Amino acid sequence: MATSTASFNGHPSHPILVALPIGLWIFSIVSDLIFKFGYGGPVWNDVAFYTLAGGIVGALIAAIPGFIDLLGIQNPKSKSIGIWHMIINLLITISGWLGGELVYVRGVAVKQPPDESI
Repeated sequence: MATSTASFNGHPSHPILVALPIGLWIFSIVSDLIFKFGYGGPVWNDVAFYTLAGGIVGALIAAIPGFIDLLGIQNPKSKSIGIWHMIINLLITISGWLGGELVYVRGVAVKQPPDESI
């Protein structure tokens, strides 16, 4: 079994750090649902946004020791799994970016406000 090269007092950093963005993203979904179904005021929309943003920052921070650990893996099968893990996360990131491009830049699936010039 390989030891983590990105560790603190013998404890690997990456598994500890990934808990934060996962928790923030789950709470972001919960906050969106609270706002969507009207159980709270507009503050829940802001809570959802900031927990989503915090999750992104946390994920970027967690990726650093994860990548350092990946570079230190010697077992080819384990390294292959780590590389696939990284590739899938990058593809999810790109997919999210492109989805935002479709909605916020190109207006795909956005309900247009009624024309008020009539």
